[in-house]
Amino acid sequence: MLLAVPLAPLAGSALAGIFGTALGGNKFGRGASHSLTILGVLLSFIISAMVFQSVVFEGARFDQTIYEWMVIGGVKMEIGFLIDSITAMMMCVVTFVSLMVHIYTIGYMQEDDGYNRFFSYISLFTFSMLMLVMSNNLLQLFFGWEAVGLVSYLLIGFYFKKPTAIFANMKAFLVNRVGDFGFIVGIGLIAAYTGTFNYAEIFAKLPEIQNTVMPGTGWLLVTAIGISLFIGAMGKSAQFPLHAWLPDSMEGPTPISALIHAATMVTAGIFMVSRMSPLYELSDVALNFILVIGAITALFMGILGIIQNDIKRVIAYSTLSQLGYMTVALGASAYSVAVFHLMTHAFFKALLFLGAGSVIMGMHHNQDIRWMGGVRKYMPITWITFLLGNLALIGTPFFSGFYSKDAVIEAVRASNLPASDFASFAVLAGVFITAFYSFRLYWIVFHGKERYDQNPDAHHDDHHAHGDQGHGHDAKPHESPWVVTGPLLLLAIPSVVIGAIALMPMLFGDFFKGVIYVDAAKHPAMTHLAESIHGWLAMALHGFQTAPFWLALAGVLVSYVFYMVKPEIPAAIMAFSKKIGLYQVLEGKYGVDWVYENVFSRGARVLGTVFWRAGDQAIIDGALVNGSWKVIGKIASIVRWFQSGYIYHYALVMILGVFMLMTYFVWLNK
Repeated sequence: MLLAVPLAPLAGSALAGIFGTALGGNKFGRGASHSLTILGVLLSFIISAMVFQSVVFEGARFDQTIYEWMVIGGVKMEIGFLIDSITAMMMCVVTFVSLMVHIYTIGYMQEDDGYNRFFSYISLFTFSMLMLVMSNNLLQLFFGWEAVGLVSYLLIGFYFKKPTAIFANMKAFLVNRVGDFGFIVGIGLIAAYTGTFNYAEIFAKLPEIQNTVMPGTGWLLVTAIGISLFIGAMGKSAQFPLHAWLPDSMEGPTPISALIHAATMVTAGIFMVSRMSPLYELSDVALNFILVIGAITALFMGILGIIQNDIKRVIAYSTLSQLGYMTVALGASAYSVAVFHLMTHAFFKALLFLGAGSVIMGMHHNQDIRWMGGVRKYMPITWITFLLGNLALIGTPFFSGFYSKDAVIEAVRASNLPASDFASFAVLAGVFITAFYSFRLYWIVFHGKERYDQNPDAHHDDHHAHGDQGHGHDAKPHESPWVVTGPLLLLAIPSVVIGAIALMPMLFGDFFKGVIYVDAAKHPAMTHLAESIHGWLAMALHGFQTAPFWLALAGVLVSYVFYMVKPEIPAAIMAFSKKIGLYQVLEGKYGVDWVYENVFSRGARVLGTVFWRAGDQAIIDGALVNGSWKVIGKIASIVRWFQSGYIYHYALVMILGVFMLMTYFVWLNK
């Protein structure tokens, strides 16, 4: 039954990808392709829900090898499943969000030429993510890790004739390779010092290596492993400075923004660090490093969301910021809080991305919020669900995001690591920033003056339009079909209620018992939370008196004044920021892309040219390859005179030889 969870989406992907495309002769139409893939993911979700029930209510556990691939030097390479509470929760999140995205895609990609191919890709992604979260060993985890990266590459570059999409998917691929190099180093160190890839066996051997020092350095081995593994998480979970790929990945169709870059793939790093909590608890240096990176990402990536005008990019920077919050919780040793925020964020962020896609459809594929406005009266279902998602995102009491986000803030405040003060400031400031850019987006899109008929760059003739060909740029917005609004309503439910339901069991119950390990004596964050949180109702009521609530409210009110009452204020601020160069810094994303393109990319090309000319052309081709045949050629040109084939030449040589021998012997006799 467990095998059916990842294999059902894989089967749907294979059938749609082969028989629904030119590869297999286009034997399956659109209906067959989306039906098969949806059926596969639905089956996977049903079994995942059954597994979750067994794990949570019956205490079921599973940790076994399914297939042994090979054994090298005593190290087993195998496929196996580890089913415990964190795995069961991730299985349900991945399959539910994927199911909603599959259904939504029927409406969103209705007229797209790559319809069947897209369904094949998103089902293949679901298989890859399930293999990642269900693994019981690092080798299989790495397979799933790379597989989701590969499918992400295919999906970001789905419109493979579009130059910006090609650039974006190559950028995502290369940046993730940087992180994956660190990930491989971490896995290699673990295998070298423990002789195993299996989680349980690794954790059992940690006491033996916890005081081991890396040869030639003063670093503890566990610190080197922890930081190396986290560098992999920095790439996959888009942490500064390996975050640059995620905003550009919005070039892909909107459904994959919800599936990959909000709910599942980008949370793989958070899941991995939580899974490896017994290792991270042995290194305060690694935890402090994680805390700093998470705080920088939470604060500074949120700021960039303020200046974005593409509706999807605003939400993309929100994703970056919220991933920073999860990472901060990991650094504070509040792993269960990080996973809790991962879960709540998956629902409301998928809701926001799919809501943005619904708006894009209703606005005839305009993504620029400056040419929207007044959408609320045309798209009531999209409006109310988007508002619910926004309220969850900013941490409104009683909404799911409130419980997880406030728990992160409290956990960081209780941390005793050196970077905790900076991290505490970053997550508190991030509350105001998140509320500001989220409701800036909300006010501009759903309220105010209608501007849809003023867009000079309307894409009403775009060949990527989905069912809206023939609509002019002055056509009124319209509500999306039920296959789009249905998933929005279903995602809105957990976005509101899941936080209150899961708060106490996940953070203070036995939900993660035996799965996540925290050294309470060294890292007291969870102990502090247990003393200050007394149930979902009390926490929500107390939330109205706390600084995060007032900061969020201030962000909402300031955004309302700026964009609904006095729009000249943000215009003046922008003009001033351009004058002093601040806007250019933000628009340039703090120069990270510039450094990548001009230092690393061009530097690599220059270095490559030097190696090519000096190494390849001069040494290898010039000296070794061409030089060797030239020397042999010179020798041969001399030697060939002694092998002419003429008898008189040979006779002359014989006479000269005899003469030289006679002269030599005469000289000896003297």
